[in-house]
Amino acid sequence: MKPAALTFFLIAAIVLGTASPRAQQPSGQRPPVFRTATELITVNVVARDKNGNVVRNLTKGDFAVVEDDKPQQVTSFDFEELDKADAEAAAAPAQAVLEVKVPAAKPAAPAQAAAPAAPPKVDMHGRRLIVLFFDLSSMQPEELDRAVKSAHEYVDSKLAPSDLIAIASFATSFKVDSGFTSDKAALDEVIDRFSGASGQGFEEGGTGDAEGTADNGNAFTADDTEFNIFNTDRRLDALQTLSDQLSGIEQKKSVIYFSSGMNQSGTDNQVELRRTVDRATRANVSIYAADMRGLQAQVPGGDATQGSVRGRAAFSGASVSSQFDKMAATQDTLSTMAEDTGGRAFFDSNSFGDVFNRVVADTSAYYILGYSTTNPARDGKYRRIKVRLTKRTDLRLENRSGYYAPRDFAHSSKDDRQQQLQDQLMSDLSLTDLTAYVAPAYFRLNDNRFWVPLSVIMPGYQIPFTHTTDKNKSTIDVLAVVRDAQNRPVGRVNGTMKIALAENEDLKRKTLQYESGMELAPGKFHVKVVVRENQNGMMGSYETDIVVPDLKNDSVKMSSVVVGTTLQAGAERNPLNPLVSNGRELVPSVTHVVSAGQHLYFYYEVYDPKTGTAAAGTSSKPGIKVMTSIVFFRGKVRAFETPLVETTELTSPDRRSAVFQFDVPASSLPPGLYTCQINVVDDVAGTFTFPRMQLFVRK
Repeated sequence: MKPAALTFFLIAAIVLGTASPRAQQPSGQRPPVFRTATELITVNVVARDKNGNVVRNLTKGDFAVVEDDKPQQVTSFDFEELDKADAEAAAAPAQAVLEVKVPAAKPAAPAQAAAPAAPPKVDMHGRRLIVLFFDLSSMQPEELDRAVKSAHEYVDSKLAPSDLIAIASFATSFKVDSGFTSDKAALDEVIDRFSGASGQGFEEGGTGDAEGTADNGNAFTADDTEFNIFNTDRRLDALQTLSDQLSGIEQKKSVIYFSSGMNQSGTDNQVELRRTVDRATRANVSIYAADMRGLQAQVPGGDATQGSVRGRAAFSGASVSSQFDKMAATQDTLSTMAEDTGGRAFFDSNSFGDVFNRVVADTSAYYILGYSTTNPARDGKYRRIKVRLTKRTDLRLENRSGYYAPRDFAHSSKDDRQQQLQDQLMSDLSLTDLTAYVAPAYFRLNDNRFWVPLSVIMPGYQIPFTHTTDKNKSTIDVLAVVRDAQNRPVGRVNGTMKIALAENEDLKRKTLQYESGMELAPGKFHVKVVVRENQNGMMGSYETDIVVPDLKNDSVKMSSVVVGTTLQAGAERNPLNPLVSNGRELVPSVTHVVSAGQHLYFYYEVYDPKTGTAAAGTSSKPGIKVMTSIVFFRGKVRAFETPLVETTELTSPDRRSAVFQFDVPASSLPPGLYTCQINVVDDVAGTFTFPRMQLFVRK
């Protein structure tokens, strides 16, 4: 393994640990986790007669709901009517309306559900709720001008007394520009901030193939596939965040998404698209996508805005076919997202007011049906909804076609599980169902770099484990990030620990320990680690600060003192990790608890000890003289002391360090609590240090 700017060395070890107060609970008991077993599915239904007029006199008994061809019982029923002349303020004054806010970090997904926990519900009966969402990352300046103009036309001339408008945008990040309000002047002011100069849109990147592309004078065509995937995911993530923030309002919300299309790269964006639809439908949000490119003519060979087409595509018809395919690809995602959330997509039209007319028509009067699904499976599959009338056949019903079921851990995909860990890592309030703890250390590599081992421990009694012949049924995923004082990520850990026990071992009496490490410069850092056991999906997290000292001004430059009870055989050689030697690794004991039958292995290093001058008339060369011993105190009484060890040369010349290792049988110490003092004396410099630690010996 070659040295690198950031190198990880990962091992998994099971060491004997102490029984914490939580571990004293009866065998098999685990911290209670309360989650709801059933969820209310809501469906907005518009009933129209043959002339397209809304029918208002229907009752709960007139509707029948079928999910995947299985009848469902409608348990809740309501009717929203917003097109009455007196529909002014059924809910609250405009200035008292709940404002949409942006979270400090992306909401975290609970272990058993794909969507984050919803905020408290707010009833805004009698209001038409519309969010104008400007995707500045996709629209060109002229396209943004069209979106601004159409928004102004609705606000200035069509805004109804029951309408409440919020405005959001996405450029390099998601932003709420205005909360819900009916103040025309305030809305116009916010909309005016979006001008042609605000448009940051750019063309869809190429795939690296120059055939059929415009000849712009470049001899090389870049492959921007990965960028395209990332850009689409960011837009979908912004829509998810908006849906999550709107989920606290019970009534239907209509999001008008102004953009210039959204492309997908095969199946790479499918997970994010499915998650976006799922979050929107659960929040009762319908997306109305408006393609602000308007009516477009596909000119063979390209129009005057680009150079001539390269290759043979212009002569074979492939160029025109490719143009249509690209256009369709950018519209298909919008169409899927809109239709699956109960909205509509508007393409190939220069009449951009149609999207507002459709929103008004869909929300003027509609029924809200609620039911608890009879399908308890949390498999994440798409479930199709059909609503029909039990007595009348002369009416046409409009409603969303289905929803994605919750996905529990057993049915989650690899991408879902990785995203779940990432969400927890970025969340301000992570799950703590599984207890975890992190302990760091430090060893100098050179004046400005240190190797920092990280030990992550978890109590074994919380981990479900099944013996199956020679195989085990439990693994633990570990994801961690280390940030500097400016909150920049400087290190990352991502790995899986496999649990393996002998047939007669009891996991409930063990502590699971995961070892990792990385290079860091001197300074103060913050580490957050997220762990998940992969049988039931239970998750935990832990955060702590790490201080890597600058040893330049210390009188005795010394590393951390690491004590352990296990020398792990078969360790892979890592020249950066001093705890690995001769195929064995010293596994740090985070708890500092040892049984009488075990050994205590100590390891520490002293850097840059002072070199002395040779005595006159002798041939000996100048050298160092470092002396050390370990003393164990019980209270104020010296209970045990190791022999004094002295070195006159550097053990590791390349790192300018003297290495000290001790093997102390725990049987030398009667059971009890000890203060362990490490005595280090630089005899040439006349300096010394006495670091201490607590240690417990049990029977």
